Amino acid sequence: MHDLSKYSITELSTGAKYYQGDRSPNAAEKEDIGYSKAWLHHKGRNKHHLEYWIDYSADKNKGFEGMKMPVRYVVEMFCDRIAACKTYQKEAYTDKSPLEYYNRGRHKYQDLFNDKSQELLEYLLTMLANEGETATFLYVKREIITGKADIIKNY
Repeated sequence: MHDLSKYSITELSTGAKYYQGDRSPNAAEKEDIGYSKAWLHHKGRNKHHLEYWIDYSADKNKGFEGMKMPVRYVVEMFCDRIAACKTYQKEAYTDKSPLEYYNRGRHKYQDLFNDKSQELLEYLLTMLANEGETATFLYVKREIITGKADIIKNY
């Protein structure tokens, strides 16, 4: 992840004010003021968030829809979910944690997540849960990033 927006005053001040250690400070800010300035700032600058890719549909009969994310940002999203789960779950973290967390919240944004991008993320999270971090990262490096994997050939 190349963007350093977490170090901006907008995001840092929310993190300092609402830090709890077991969940995102953005959730606490949202509960306090009704929205999260930090989250709006963050998701608008970081392409590994599906919300960055929401746009008006090319079909004038539809509203917003999720655009297909470049593969590298789906991989970054995958890594971001692992990092967040490790940060908030600490010793309770397992390789199943990111998939379980994803499955608990997927209904909230499923209609705005591009089908192909969602399929790739779910594939990686499932592989992590079933085969572990080492095997999954190796697969990402050798097959996903290089475009050799079947799921990428159809992406």
